[in-house]
Amino acid sequence: MASTEQELRRELRAEREQLADAVETLRDELGDATNVSAKLRSKLPFAAAGALGAGFVLFGGIGATMRLIMRRSREGTEKAKAGRFSLVERDQ
Repeated sequence: MASTEQELRRELRAEREQLADAVETLRDELGDATNVSAKLRSKLPFAAAGALGAGFVLFGGIGATMRLIMRRSREGTEKAKAGRFSLVERDQ
């Protein structure tokens, strides 16, 4: 009975040490994962470019650009121009 009791105590001690190591490792990993500002700082140019692109798309930049391009192609032929004013013949 004494030998099995000693074996159990050794096994429990070893399990406690393994569990303590696992908890320490997990704390280190979670500490690194929650440090978002350091990760963002290292990738700031990419994040800024992504935010700029997302803002352009969300605020209709692509649609507005395409409308401008398509409108110019169907405006007609320019006959005369004086400053910022022009005389345009429209094909109807």
